[in-house]
Amino acid sequence: MPYKDKPVEKLYYTIGEVSEELDVNVSLVRFWAGKFPDFIKPARNKKGNRLFTAKDMSNFKVIYYLVKERGMTLEGAARRMKDNITGDDRRVEVISRLSAIKEKLVAISKELDKKHLNEDEEGEGI
Repeated sequence: MPYKDKPVEKLYYTIGEVSEELDVNVSLVRFWAGKFPDFIKPARNKKGNRLFTAKDMSNFKVIYYLVKERGMTLEGAARRMKDNITGDDRRVEVISRLSAIKEKLVAISKELDKKHLNEDEEGEGI
């Protein structure tokens, strides 16, 4: 059986990487980390910089979904997350996966459009 590379998952994400992934300001990530201490527990390096785990990143995505997309208050989002403490809110994961699939399909569609356009131009020259 041939060797297959497994995707490398990071152990820790910097606050900048979290903010870039969510497309929000670093200050908002810092704020949310303070408001959701039961769910976001950053480690710190020797310099004192916050380092977030993959679980923290997942929780940030749930917070983003609840607050930014659903329009919930911070208190409402915290209550919702506590009610769902046994696991992540699956809707966030599903939406994330569907968005990635949509991006791939759009890219494939653009490639097919280019290919058909090139074939049409070649056919006109005959």
